[in-house]
Amino acid sequence: MTQQTTYPHHIDLQPVAHAEGVVRLPGSKSISNRILLLAALAQGETRVVDLLASDDTAVMLDSLHKLGVQWREEPQTDGHTVHVVPGAAGVFPNASADLFMGNAGTAIRPLTAALAVIGGDYTLHGVPRMHERPIGDLVDALNAAGTAITCTGNPGYPPLHIGRGKIHAQRLSVRGNVSSQFLTALLMVAPLMAREHAISIDVVGELISKPYIEITLNLMRRFGVAVEQDGWSSFTVQPGQQYQSPGTIHVEGDASSASYFLAAGAIAGGPVRVEGVGRDSIQGDVRFVAALEQMGATITMGDNWIEARSNGVLKAIDADFNHIPDAAMTIAIAALYADGTSTLRNIASWRVKETDRIAAMATELRKVGAVVEEGADYLRVTPPAVISAATIDTYDDHRMAMCFSLASLAGAARQGNTMRINDPKCVAKTFPEYFAAFAAIAR
Repeated sequence: MTQQTTYPHHIDLQPVAHAEGVVRLPGSKSISNRILLLAALAQGETRVVDLLASDDTAVMLDSLHKLGVQWREEPQTDGHTVHVVPGAAGVFPNASADLFMGNAGTAIRPLTAALAVIGGDYTLHGVPRMHERPIGDLVDALNAAGTAITCTGNPGYPPLHIGRGKIHAQRLSVRGNVSSQFLTALLMVAPLMAREHAISIDVVGELISKPYIEITLNLMRRFGVAVEQDGWSSFTVQPGQQYQSPGTIHVEGDASSASYFLAAGAIAGGPVRVEGVGRDSIQGDVRFVAALEQMGATITMGDNWIEARSNGVLKAIDADFNHIPDAAMTIAIAALYADGTSTLRNIASWRVKETDRIAAMATELRKVGAVVEEGADYLRVTPPAVISAATIDTYDDHRMAMCFSLASLAGAARQGNTMRINDPKCVAKTFPEYFAAFAAIAR
């Protein structure tokens, strides 16, 4: 997938009466960045097929290059991409580096843990919003184990400086209710800490976004490391395990990105089929289709595809979305087309994402005429009789832009003509060609 280099200041979407077609998904961001780091830490060379081409993966690739991991991209004739990553066997060649992390949580959190455990002279920083996204729970857990991480700006937030510590702890604990990426980061570096003794990680409080931890554990197994689980409260890595390259590994299509197209099929006729992710996906966000089914859509699935079509007016939903916070944003837009008030519960993690997504979603939904009630961890959406055309601000948040493209659907009942999406370039974070793919299914 080629990455666009220029975007307009805004995109005007005309009313769309019907959505139908097939979309080949870009690779999963969550899987892509995990695989890159595991491959870099492993013994042996890994061929990564269909890595996502986006801002967030570019951040990880650039960081690995600065750390001395000389990955290369091999051109293919079949339309797929292959990145070859030589493993550094648990110690990066460069013991010092200044790393710009953009706004990529999937890059900065696991990299912070890896660099802290390895030790060196490293600086990690990002865009202003990254310096507002919490990392203190991860830093505290690692420093309690003997690493030397300093928050050089506001305590608990990037930028960070990492020096040389000495791991002494055999047991770590981390809060589970802010971001699952903290636990993912600790799990991914546990084999580096478990040289002579087992390392256990205890989760304090409720663990959110469990499906993302399942992705981490699944990929660690693919690279030869087994993790023992005591439910979702404790995880143990036995000593003597080292990441080994699986040789070749394929990146699934992004299930979060699939949600926009599947919702389009559910709202505006369909069928819309996404390819690259299916019933056997390791991504929890495929459970998004269960919410669409609850709203009345018709869903069919194969090994590597999912299809959605409308079955009449969508039904309002009241559900807990703690397990799929990213895809749940799409449900908030689908709620505009429902037959009553929908409530999205247990979504407090929205507030510490690329923007405060509860506040942003409430503000923009009101622009199109919805009545919205926002709480600390919930959003309640009552659809308008007629969706109003509006100018949607995107808060430098890729998911805001992609979600609100769906507000241009079912064009017959629209006040005004265009739905304007400001700053569409934010989609480059995960899906550079999103608006072209959306246009291809909009009839």
